[in-house]
Amino acid sequence: MRFDGTFTDGWMRRFAASASATEAELTALDQQAGDGDFGVNLTTGLDATVRALNGAPTGSLAAAQQPLQTAATTFLDEVGGTSGPLFGLLLEELALAAAGTALTVPALAAGAGSGLSVIQRIGEAAPGDKTLIDALAPACDALNSRGTDADVREALAAAAGAAWDGVRNTAQLRARRGRASYLGERATGVADPGAVGIGLLFASAGETVTALAPFLTCLPASLPGTETRPRP
Repeated sequence: MRFDGTFTDGWMRRFAASASATEAELTALDQQAGDGDFGVNLTTGLDATVRALNGAPTGSLAAAQQPLQTAATTFLDEVGGTSGPLFGLLLEELALAAAGTALTVPALAAGAGSGLSVIQRIGEAAPGDKTLIDALAPACDALNSRGTDADVREALAAAAGAAWDGVRNTAQLRARRGRASYLGERATGVADPGAVGIGLLFASAGETVTALAPFLTCLPASLPGTETRPRP
């Protein structure tokens, strides 16, 4: 498989499908640990991204960076809330690092690392603050641990696994940044929605995520049809 624009185009489309499938769960999480708008904002940005990808001229998305840049521009220009611009900045750094025809593990590691640095600088958050940083930082570590010639799919799968570990850890943290920091103990025991979004981003490189339950140790009781279940 060539990890070119066809791959990154599919990645962004799967990310959109994952967000759409889990929007109700994301909203339920954010109602307990934020403003309640994260699911809507994420799906709004990704639906707009898919429309932009569909409307792109034939051949314009051949390079690996172009679908990532399309997603970045959409999030930066059209998505509100706190998380929209942050996801836009991460996607933009991934796009900049992916310059050229094919995507490589070093490019992924460089882009994710630059995105982490930019988000930390702007949001003034650090690991342990119960933000998306708690999923993105371990994902970066996983990418950096892979060799130059590592398989892109395997590296992204490792990043997704590390991100989900970080997501689960956020449930035990007391928020020190973002909207959840004003909720005190009310947000304890609930995974950070932005961190979940990072898990969805990396997981969607390989497949569409249809439910959050397999990745989280617990979900809000307020969400109909969910139940506590262990990670498989």
